[in-house]
Amino acid sequence: MARYTGPKTRISRIFGEPILGNGKYLGKNSNPPGQHGPNRRRKQPSEYALQLREKQKAKYTYGLLERQFRKTFEEASRRKGATGENLIKLLEARLDNAVFRMGIAPSRPAARQLVSHKHITVNGEVVNIPSCQLRPGDVVGLKPKSAGNTALTSNVRGKNQKYTWLDWNEKDLKGTFITYPEREHVPENIKEQLIVELYSK
Repeated sequence: MARYTGPKTRISRIFGEPILGNGKYLGKNSNPPGQHGPNRRRKQPSEYALQLREKQKAKYTYGLLERQFRKTFEEASRRKGATGENLIKLLEARLDNAVFRMGIAPSRPAARQLVSHKHITVNGEVVNIPSCQLRPGDVVGLKPKSAGNTALTSNVRGKNQKYTWLDWNEKDLKGTFITYPEREHVPENIKEQLIVELYSK
């Protein structure tokens, strides 16, 4: 299973944001990584550098590697509407992201693990593919055996109310992917237009 397994705090320090993890060390040491990080005088980043930075930020945020991210972008470009907004919608419609947004798992890597270990169902069927694209109306939940596991259910915290494109039933431990989210409702600090410009070269 292809995924980033390196140091998480290092990635957060590169972008100056808690991309992975809670970012609790950013306040103590917000310098870029490396022995010359504190003293390095950086030139004004080029246009390409800014575009690449946004692409890398999106990849790390949603837990994709280059090939999978490129395929997602190509799918977004084939759909009607703005390519950048379509890209964010497709990333938000990934099963592992929906599990995280619904509060079933505390983080995207944890959600990815739940999916790959066959704890998650979509419309009553067990799905173990984290990149599975949800469609409006799909119901996501824990399979019955997993729902009885207190080690798993203790981490369920419920959906944040600001995620209006998702519904969550705490009693049944099931959630519904209502619709694709509008860009202004997705809280991630990603400038998707720069990613479109990068891939358009």
